[in-house]
Amino acid sequence: MPELPEVETIARGLDKRLRGDVIESVWLGSKPQPLKSSAAEIISVLESARIAKVRRVGKHIVFDLEHGRPTCSRKKPRKGALNPAFVISSGAVEKPASLAPTSGPQWIVHLGMTGRMVVCGPDEAVEKHTHAIAKLASGRELRFVDPRRFGRLSVSRGFLAAGSEPLEIDAGRFVDLFRGRKTPIKSALLNQKLLSGVGNIYADESLFRAGIRPRRMAASVRRENLRRLHEAVQEVLKEAIALGGSSVSDYVDADGEEGFFQLQHRVYGREGEPCLACKTPVKRVVVAGRSSHYCPKCQK
Repeated sequence: MPELPEVETIARGLDKRLRGDVIESVWLGSKPQPLKSSAAEIISVLESARIAKVRRVGKHIVFDLEHGRPTCSRKKPRKGALNPAFVISSGAVEKPASLAPTSGPQWIVHLGMTGRMVVCGPDEAVEKHTHAIAKLASGRELRFVDPRRFGRLSVSRGFLAAGSEPLEIDAGRFVDLFRGRKTPIKSALLNQKLLSGVGNIYADESLFRAGIRPRRMAASVRRENLRRLHEAVQEVLKEAIALGGSSVSDYVDADGEEGFFQLQHRVYGREGEPCLACKTPVKRVVVAGRSSHYCPKCQK
């Protein structure tokens, strides 16, 4: 599942390519699983909408939208396309973009495990497992492809993540979130109601840099070590974003390019390999149902 750095990378790429474009029509497939909002709600919000900004909130991609005055018409899907559940087209009157729209209509995309947002030409073949197609005024199409259908599409206003933003939370608040919790520190890091966006890869890498074992009870971690963990989390996430995320499965960014942070992993996915700091073999345990990697010598 894409984590914060991957989603941030994708959102930045989509913003660069799509900001200012207008969604002229929307096609939604017949599978109900990807739709968290109703098909009618999604179409109503997206049709005629100008993409003012694309950004990340937690592990979600948020399209901030603006609406003009639509002139509605209906079009038939192009020959050879998937049978549409809905096709609605309209023109749009553009309005000046807001620099940081937060209370207007929004399209929320969660990629799940295998979801991708694909920007392509209208003549490119429609991939199997395509669940949504937005036709743009620029002549391009934005497609949501998700083979396993764990991704979700919804619409909202003022969307907020359940937990704190890892790159913005200060050390004091971070310590307060985890201090005294009777749960493994790895489990706490993965709790999206505490921090939104940190997943398995970056929890392991952050715990290694902070010298804390994943099974260690959060309540037993001293304040100074929690402050070290706060620093490690932000350091790891920033480095991963700079390198375009980690391509350990089928992740690619908005341009179809792989990330490179997997080349910097110090413990994740390195079970049995020597620790890069002390040469002790890296171990793997299961915490909160997730594989967790750590060095038994460097982490206490």
